Amino acid sequence: MEVLIYLVPMALGLGALGLAGFLWSLKSGQYDDLDGAAWRAIADDDPPQAPQK
Repeated sequence: MEVLIYLVPMALGLGALGLAGFLWSLKSGQYDDLDGAAWRAIADDDPPQAPQK
């Protein structure tokens, strides 16, 4: 049971660190354009190749 003295503050600290990271990503605009990244991934930007003989 003495291990809980260490584990509970560590769990709370890691949770606070994750929350801070998530809030930072929201503030820096990481989630502003979700559709644009999806369309860029499937966009065909290469010109068509001539058939090989």
